[in-house]
Amino acid sequence: MENTFTIMPMSHQVNLAPGNTYTGSITIVNPVDATEDFHYKMDISPYGVIGEDYAADLKTVTGRNEIVNWIKIEEPTGVVKPNESKKVNFTITAPENAPAGGQYAAITVSSDNSTVQGNGVAVNNIFEMASLIYANISGDIKRETKIIENNIPGFVAVPPVEVSAILENNGNIHETATVVLNVTNFFTGEVIYPTEEDNNEFSEMVMPETTYHSTRNISNLPSLGVVKVKQTIYFRGEQSAEEKNVIICPIWFILLVAACIAGIIALIIAKVRKHKKKKNLSF
Repeated sequence: MENTFTIMPMSHQVNLAPGNTYTGSITIVNPVDATEDFHYKMDISPYGVIGEDYAADLKTVTGRNEIVNWIKIEEPTGVVKPNESKKVNFTITAPENAPAGGQYAAITVSSDNSTVQGNGVAVNNIFEMASLIYANISGDIKRETKIIENNIPGFVAVPPVEVSAILENNGNIHETATVVLNVTNFFTGEVIYPTEEDNNEFSEMVMPETTYHSTRNISNLPSLGVVKVKQTIYFRGEQSAEEKNVIICPIWFILLVAACIAGIIALIIAKVRKHKKKKNLSF
């Protein structure tokens, strides 16, 4: 049977000075509906991103993930019984010569496929989850960020409406951008988004020396109409506000309107031809 599990937290924000030690923990939860003990193992991987879409990279070694050599896990293997959880502590000790700026790693948790059950069959579940380490090593911190683009489409066939931004970080430490979204009805001014249940403010982590293409989908919009969409971005003192009227119009409606227009044109042409024919017959 496949073991399923969860971990908390999914990320850690760490401020650390060279020569100092940080202590944290990850909690592994074997859910209430589990029927077997969960045999886990924990590993440490470098963490980075690839491309503007930020595909996770847990393999490439750079100067920004030296931290993998500074992390020690107290109990890297163990067992969590069904409907129970286990807290596993870890420490990060920065060397005296630790470079200033961001350091990034992932502590991964997966089933221990080296565990052999009583029937002699190895558990072979490679599903894993990662808790990311975002560390800020004090020293000569360089901060240099920029909002490159703030984009809202003018037309969509069906919701959701996807808004996007391109954010640049040329510094040596990760930075957080805040994106706020608002939608109103173009004709009445009624607020469509956010509702009381929605959170229209989002945080975007931008890694050092990268460009990030951020996208957000706004759902629960009318299937036909015109809405006013506003995206405001705050990024280390810089602000960019973009507002645009977005037409939401299904393709079938466009085809229907086109067919109606074509029908009207055909009717007009037919009447003109009929009128000319009658005129010619009168001579």
